[in-house]
Amino acid sequence: MIHQAPAGARDLLPLEVAQKSWINDRLQEVFQRWGYKRIVTSTIEWVDTLMAGGAIEPSTVVQLQNIGEGRLGLRPELTASIARAAVNRLSNQTIQRLCYRANVFRNPPAGHHGKQLEFYQAGVELLYAEGVLADGEIILLLINCLQSLGIEGAQLLLGDAGLTRSLLNTFPCAFREQILDAIASLDRVKLQKLDLEDNLKSKALQLFDLRGNPQEVLARVADFDLDETAQKAVNHLQSLMDLINHSCEKPLPITLDLSLIQTFDYYTGIVFEIVQVMGNKPYVLGQGGRYDQLLEVYHPQKKNAPGIGFCFNIQDLHNCLLNSPNLPQSTPPSDWLVIPTNIKASNSAFAYAQKLRNTNHIVRVEIDLKMRTPDEIRNYALEEGISYLAWVDENGNAKIETAN
Repeated sequence: MIHQAPAGARDLLPLEVAQKSWINDRLQEVFQRWGYKRIVTSTIEWVDTLMAGGAIEPSTVVQLQNIGEGRLGLRPELTASIARAAVNRLSNQTIQRLCYRANVFRNPPAGHHGKQLEFYQAGVELLYAEGVLADGEIILLLINCLQSLGIEGAQLLLGDAGLTRSLLNTFPCAFREQILDAIASLDRVKLQKLDLEDNLKSKALQLFDLRGNPQEVLARVADFDLDETAQKAVNHLQSLMDLINHSCEKPLPITLDLSLIQTFDYYTGIVFEIVQVMGNKPYVLGQGGRYDQLLEVYHPQKKNAPGIGFCFNIQDLHNCLLNSPNLPQSTPPSDWLVIPTNIKASNSAFAYAQKLRNTNHIVRVEIDLKMRTPDEIRNYALEEGISYLAWVDENGNAKIETAN
């Protein structure tokens, strides 16, 4: 087995590394243009820390050894780690714009041996900020990132966890969790089988079908008996849509989908996914939402603070960009090949190569280590796309020629 990677793990070869680095670099550049600063958190966390937010299934955590103070695990996402670091390590607890690029680890579902365990993400967290402007910044930043990558044809699915839960308040308590579970899993049959009165079942099916054009969906929501919380959420969504439409030159197609909700209470406001269909296969390029109760969990004095963020799934972005002319199709070639003319010229060749590297910009310099014939060296340079050859003698004199 030593010749194979473990089940669920994979190696990234140079071209794939270059392509994913290109994606990551574009994203980080946009993050920084919006004022986000990179944060790096530990790959290893206490399992209790990961579980505290309530958004992570214990079975998905790749757990490590118990060291006495508690059990350690590999992070399955970044938000919990960043929330912990922010409330405990950052002295300035006003608006914080944080970004990251990192690997995460998740156990696959039972019966999926060999399914991928390690994933790469890039994302942002906007902490200590709430309201339409904060939500609008996150959505517009996400759209800006997709434009920077040249992603076309993606769709934004937007929901509101708080609104959906408020609409559930019109149903008897005994049925709310069952209705929520059916909506979250898009199980219409399960919803139809619930032992509800006909008028309540009809309303539950209406709630299940609340997806489509944002204005039309919000108009249908108005038919529900809205409490103050639900009405506030509707007004918030309307203001958010107005902000996005007026601030974005090329707004993304947006589907308002109030079934976009999880069965746990991690998200408290807007939730969203970016979906792209390629070859009849849907890819979730990214996802995120508002979590206004998470930072309190990690604060020593349990002080509450709002937060919102999103992450991009680098593998899915890569899959959707494979045929794009923007993505690098080869690894960068070396600029120079330095060749010692004989064995005694080796020291001079290494010194000359280092002199080339010591410039104000990146210069890729290789040294010929095989003492090949001139024809072999020139053929190699042509095949690799190397620009210049430098033949260096033992006195440090160099004869320069272009490879092509």
